[in-house]
Amino acid sequence: MNQGSNRNARASQLPNQRSGGHSPPYVPLLDVNRATVELREELLAAVTRVIDSGRFLHGPDVAELEQSIATLCGVKHAVACASGSDALLLALMALDIGDGDEVIVPSFTFFATASAVWRLGARPVFVDIEPGTFNLDANRIEEAVTPLTRAIIPVHLYGQCADMDAIGVIAQQHGLHIIEDAAQAIGAKFKSWPAGSMSAVSCLSFYPTKNLGAMGDAGMLTTHDSALADRLRLFAGHGMNPRYYHHVVGINSRLDSIQAAVLNVKLARLEEWTAQRAENASRYGELFRAAGLEGQVVLPQVDPRCHHVWNQYTVRIAGGRRDAVKAQLAAAGVGSEIYYPVPLHLQKCFHTLGYGPGSLPQTEKAARDVLSLPIFPEITAVEQESVVARLAEAMVAPVSKAA
Repeated sequence: MNQGSNRNARASQLPNQRSGGHSPPYVPLLDVNRATVELREELLAAVTRVIDSGRFLHGPDVAELEQSIATLCGVKHAVACASGSDALLLALMALDIGDGDEVIVPSFTFFATASAVWRLGARPVFVDIEPGTFNLDANRIEEAVTPLTRAIIPVHLYGQCADMDAIGVIAQQHGLHIIEDAAQAIGAKFKSWPAGSMSAVSCLSFYPTKNLGAMGDAGMLTTHDSALADRLRLFAGHGMNPRYYHHVVGINSRLDSIQAAVLNVKLARLEEWTAQRAENASRYGELFRAAGLEGQVVLPQVDPRCHHVWNQYTVRIAGGRRDAVKAQLAAAGVGSEIYYPVPLHLQKCFHTLGYGPGSLPQTEKAARDVLSLPIFPEITAVEQESVVARLAEAMVAPVSKAA
């Protein structure tokens, strides 16, 4: 494909990023600089406009980004905030979830999903995942609902939406709020519904490693509800409206105009980048099949109802070999990562909730097996071939006792 050929040509001009050299060259898990190099002049111009305007907070760039994200997500309102973690906290605050309430969450996710619940005095109730998609298992939610349950937070993990049909039915039956954690899933869809449009409020992250990444922390909330959007803005601004008149005890969570300006530039490329990620995922499938690794490496499962945006390409390596394989890949010059090695229900800070090993078997098995491979938009076909070749070598290498 011409697009792939162009990427290969551009990448061939980039320096080897591993000191001492490697043959084949080092393949990083993520290389944000490849996109930044191409957008450098646009980004500098956008940042310069903000500097010259002096509108460092609440500027026109923030309003433009909010409108663009609302349109992308198919909602009426988008409310900018300082991070994806703040977005989760603000969503819970605006829905009056707090002391004594229970919120159903997956354990196989980033810490912020549960920590936001905990910070407000509510109780995270951990539910197991589907082994194929790694998303919240809707079949296990019903048994976790109690009279204290107020909300469900499905996480659209790795770029694929959870089963929002089934979750929506359960929420409606029990009068529960849904808060989408779409931090990894901007642009994803469940059926025809965009991530961020299937709940009372949803939370996006623009952390630099996300598909749409800022140059620092940044977040966004989306909602169809005008009154709820007003409450989100109120809580994000110290509960203040007008100035120095405080209606609630909020927090200080503003999106800087410079970050918004950067994101506005990048947003114009999001569709292209998403298509490149999908192309890379498809190529990995072909390469794994050609290498005869399908029986040893479990490839990502795509729900046919979903449009996957591939924030991560996460395989399973079972049999207790995952950590050894990861180490061997690193030694061979291939970056990889484990998202997530310790499930939240087994984290020390949540020990008082009473969970222990064996509480969530699918979650715990995933934490032992998963390994994410490089899938950033600009990775080349040659680099992907190297990843699969090195992984094939690692799979047949003897496992040391230390591993």
